[in-house]
Amino acid sequence: MAERQGRTTPDTLLTRIGQVVMLHHGGDREEARRRLLDLWTELGEEGDALHRCTLAHYLADTHDDPADELAWDLRALTAAQEHDGSAGERGRPGEEARGGALARASCEARALLPSLHLNLAADYVKLGRPEAARSHVRRARRAAAALGDDSYGDGVRAAISRMELRLGEGEWRGDR
Repeated sequence: MAERQGRTTPDTLLTRIGQVVMLHHGGDREEARRRLLDLWTELGEEGDALHRCTLAHYLADTHDDPADELAWDLRALTAAQEHDGSAGERGRPGEEARGGALARASCEARALLPSLHLNLAADYVKLGRPEAARSHVRRARRAAAALGDDSYGDGVRAAISRMELRLGEGEWRGDR
């Protein structure tokens, strides 16, 4: 038990997730999926919401079936929203340091939302569900206010704009 808990500390868990993501980016999708699923099992349904969000987000990318990808992206969004809600709670009096850390964590969760909604829009595009895709791209645009003026924020905003253009062009079969 102690070994399991030691392996899921924030620093080591994020490092392990990063290592598996590099494996995936190196082209070993099946092994990456297996290892991420192992980490998901290790973390558990009650594990840290931000870690569940991160794992689910990367697990979605390892699936070929759009329905499976959608299921993992929905888990990622749910975990991010759970994290944002719990991070917004304030500690008891005298816990200012904890409150500051929670506020920072809440900002981190909100910064993930535009990308998560964009991923869901892309999933719904693959599944031929244009209205669901449009709904999530609108949510991504609204959530983009939380993004910083940096390369990550610029990239996400540009991807949202591309998806908006794509969805506005009526590329859907029977959607004219």
